[in-house]
Formats: sequence, structure tokens, C-alpha cells
Amino acid sequence: MTERDFPAKHPAHMPIHILHLHSTFNLGGKEARAVQLMNAFGDRARHTIVSAMPDQLSARDAIANGIKYEIAQDPPPLSGRPSIRRYEDIARFMRRFDLVLTYNWGAIDGVMAARVFGKGLPPIVHHEDGFNADEAIRLNIMRNTYRRMALPAANALVVPSGKLEAIAMKHWGQPAERLRRIPNGIKTELYGGKPVAGAIPGFRKKPGEIVIGSIAGLRPVKDLPLLVRSVAGMSTRARLVIVGEGAERAKIEETARLMALEDQLVMPGFLPDPHRYIGHFDIFALSSKSEQAPISVIEAMAAGLPVMSTWVGDIPNMVAPENADYLAPHNYEIPMRDRLEMLAKDAGLRSTVGEANRKRARALFGERNMVAAYAELYAAAMGRPGVLG
Repeated sequence: MTERDFPAKHPAHMPIHILHLHSTFNLGGKEARAVQLMNAFGDRARHTIVSAMPDQLSARDAIANGIKYEIAQDPPPLSGRPSIRRYEDIARFMRRFDLVLTYNWGAIDGVMAARVFGKGLPPIVHHEDGFNADEAIRLNIMRNTYRRMALPAANALVVPSGKLEAIAMKHWGQPAERLRRIPNGIKTELYGGKPVAGAIPGFRKKPGEIVIGSIAGLRPVKDLPLLVRSVAGMSTRARLVIVGEGAERAKIEETARLMALEDQLVMPGFLPDPHRYIGHFDIFALSSKSEQAPISVIEAMAAGLPVMSTWVGDIPNMVAPENADYLAPHNYEIPMRDRLEMLAKDAGLRSTVGEANRKRARALFGERNMVAAYAELYAAAMGRPGVLG
């Protein structure tokens, strides 16, 4: 795009123009939330989306009809060696908008550009949602330093979890007054009904069968081969359904083959609208090395499922107290297997834990509160209270 492709900033009665800077716009947790907010803001905003990986755009399929958006075709690069020229190009690009939203490490150079060339730039709100496998166990010192340098240029830093809030203050030097913790939220009222038959291609639940399900990007940080090995060790015969796409698919399938689980593994790829199919699961499972406040856990809770997850991020504080005994340390198949086995063998236990999770999800993780908090934050950054509803 060239500068003439972008109109000047709009009068007060026109929709605000928001720039979203992503390293990738494939559908994951942060992208799903960004699209939720776009849909909720409706005609009060229009959007330009930058994906540093131009071929990774699957999240746009979740944008509702009627939402005004475009995918930037020739934005300045968001990654590369530190460069004054590149920062200047990014800053010049950002000046065309009313608000800039940056997401995770992959877009931190947008914030650094504002740090170096801040004059005349729109307000910036940076979002941090967690880490990939390269920082799942230990934070990167160089990245911590870079964030400390860049983040003072942001009007606010938003995180979804208490763990990330503590990291931001301790390791990134962010003062509490510039931090906003906004829990993820979903339309909990959509969950809990009867699942749609055929909603998971290639899957049909058999009478008496225990179905363990997971919804996750097939990435190393999710460590789904660990989940495969844990299910393979169960004495109770169970079917494992993993919904998602990503580069780890072949590794997961190979693990299933080596564990003689290939006939019990269903991998339908990415599926939209989890409320249509998550009710086919009896147990929801995550084996991640790192999480913060995963939306998939909220979806499982809203659907009335027990959650067997690794003890990571805010998950211990998200699930109901009745679910606490079914969280496990990472990297050990046996504790995960044993917790899955306890849930698989006891329908009454699954029902009790699941119902407690459902009540907690509806009380704490509704979409309305989340949308209102983001709308208030973004409008305040622009000095235009109420502009997003």
C-alpha cells in the first residue's frame, strides 16, 4: 500500500481506524480474541491487519460479515535486525491510523518504532499473551531488555493472566499503573447444549466410549506428543481428538503410530465454532509447556467438562477448586495418565467437576465484561471515551 491509499484521520462521527500488527494472523488465542473484539466493535471501527507472515491469515475467516477490514499488502517489515531506517518506515506507516494495537514479541518493533520516532504517532496499546517454546521454560534475557527499552512508548500493556502481569513488572520493568490485566472471555451461553452430529469430520462417538479432546495449535509449545503418550498408557480405552493445525502434525501422528494409538487418534484440522463440537468430549486435555489464560480451557469449562492440564500459567486459578486435583506437572506422562484414568473411570466425578467448571466460567469469563474492558481501554488511549461502545 502507498500513503495515498489511506485517507486522513476521520472526523469524530466516522469509524476509528485501527492498525493491528501481528507476527502471524493464523488463528490462535490472541488472534481469536482480536477478531472477537473486531466483531464486537462492529461499524464503530474499521481495521487494517498486518501479518509479518503474509501467507498466515486463517484468522480472517472468523471475522464477521459486515466488519470493515483489509489485509495490508506491502507494510514495512516487522522483524529483522534493529535498524533506524526500518523503525522510521514503521512509524511513518503507523501515522495513518487512529489507534495502533501490537501483539506479542513478533510485533514489538512497532512499539520500538514509537520509542524512536514518537512525534505525531497515534496511541499504541501493546498486548502480551504468552511465549513460544523458545521461552516456555526460561525467559530470553535479550528480549527482556528490548521490551524494557520499547514498552515505555506504549500507552498501556495488556496481559490476560496474573503470571504475565508479574513477569511484566519484574522482568520488563513495567509500572503497575500502565499495566492492565483483562481476563479472556467467551460467549459462555453458547456452550453446554447438545453437540452437533458430524461437527468433527471423520469422528462418530461410539456408545460407552471415553473421548479425550484437545483444541490447540499444533506447535512445539503445546507438546501434544506428550498427550498422545499419556493416553496410550491408559488402561481405559479412550479416543483422542486433537482439533487444530500446525507444523507438529506429522510428529504427533508418528508418536501415535509408535504408541499403537493411530486407530484411536482423530485429527480433523482446524474447526471453527467450538461450541458446536466440544460437547462430544468427555474430558478436555492440555499438555502445554507454557500457557497463560487459554481460551480453550474457558470453552471446555463453559461446556461443563473436567480439565486435565499441565500446571502452567493461570490455569490453576481458572478452573474450579473441584478440578484442582486433575492438573499435572509437565514432562511426565505417568501423572497425566493417572489423572486422565481417574476421570475416565468415574462418570459421576466427571459430571461433578464439569458442572463446577461450568458455573465458574459463566461467573468469571463472559465475553461482555472482556469487550467492555477493552473498549474502555482503547477509547481512553485515544482520549475519546465511549467511542467503541
